[in-house]
Amino acid sequence: MKTRWLVLRKAILPLLLALMLGAPALSGCSLLKVTDTQLVSEPAYVYQTSLALPDLADVIEKARSSVVAVNTETNGYDSLRGAYTTQGAGSGWIIGSDGLIVTNNHIVDGVSVVTVMLDDGRIFQAQEIYADGLSDLAVIKVDASNLPVAKLGISNYANVSSGFVFNTTLTESTASTTQTYSASSTSSLSSDSRPMRMGEWVVALGNSLGMGISATYGIVSATGVSVSYDGNVIYNLIQTDASINNSNSGGPLVNLAGEVVGINNAKVAAAGVEGMRYAISIDEAYPILRQLIENGYVSRHDIGATLVTVNAAFASYNGLAVNYGAFITQVKQNSSASNAGLSSGDVIIAIGDTTVFSAEKFVNVLQSYEAGQEVKVTYYCGKHKKTTTVVLAGAA
Repeated sequence: MKTRWLVLRKAILPLLLALMLGAPALSGCSLLKVTDTQLVSEPAYVYQTSLALPDLADVIEKARSSVVAVNTETNGYDSLRGAYTTQGAGSGWIIGSDGLIVTNNHIVDGVSVVTVMLDDGRIFQAQEIYADGLSDLAVIKVDASNLPVAKLGISNYANVSSGFVFNTTLTESTASTTQTYSASSTSSLSSDSRPMRMGEWVVALGNSLGMGISATYGIVSATGVSVSYDGNVIYNLIQTDASINNSNSGGPLVNLAGEVVGINNAKVAAAGVEGMRYAISIDEAYPILRQLIENGYVSRHDIGATLVTVNAAFASYNGLAVNYGAFITQVKQNSSASNAGLSSGDVIIAIGDTTVFSAEKFVNVLQSYEAGQEVKVTYYCGKHKKTTTVVLAGAA
């Protein structure tokens, strides 16, 4: 019995060894043949241990010199305290080397004294303030020269001309002559700027909590957003997850090239959902800032028509010829629109040479023209493409 077991063990052990090692069995018999082509090596995985972030230090360095802290004082009186002064803080950025600074209207509205502290520590008191409550934008003029101006980028669409050209109506309202700011002394649009895309990195700069200039970063969550607050609607906002609080409101939102693509607005952000912050896009702000600097006020044009944005679903439901544009729902009698032959059901697709993709775009482009100016409007009436001339009326 023992001998039989030894013989059996001698016969089985080579077989087991051959199975485990993949070697040919003894006696010239191959129980398991493993060829080179059947051998599969373990793939070389590359494990990413951290997410690569952009170098924001260079971005901040490019933009920081044009960012300012805006400090305010408001004088008041009541029967309990008597005379008192309250202080506030906000942010801004330099748009003109001769002392033109952009901020939010809600920061300077109703205050008694406004001072501006530059990045180099110099402090100036505001000489003039021109503001527009509807857009929540304001321009401060201080007595300074050779200031570092911000570079302008593009937020949603490339319809901003390269460079600001302003007169001095804002700074010298009694002057009989008009001086023109050169492109080198005012904020200019970079030639290689392009519209922002969802997911791109942005940096919000400002006088956070009134404790000096600081920076937060995030991504572009959405563009072309409209938000209602205080009964008004601000169009073409940039939504971001970069932190924006009351004190860095008015400061710039910049792209990775250090270009201003938006103006931080904590007031609008407060009207939204938690964690959703907004900046007024430079596309929307540009024509308003231009009017504030040139005229000291904003004159809005009203063609006397109520508009809604056309998209694919809207076009399909209403059987429209195009799936974009500004759809006219109502036209006032004896208005610019009615005098031009426009009527409800028409779809405006262009103003001049600029394509209109939405009602918001129409409103924005309209403000780049002067009151009384004749503007060519391209539209669809049913399935027929037509053009007409609209004489713009001014509205306060």
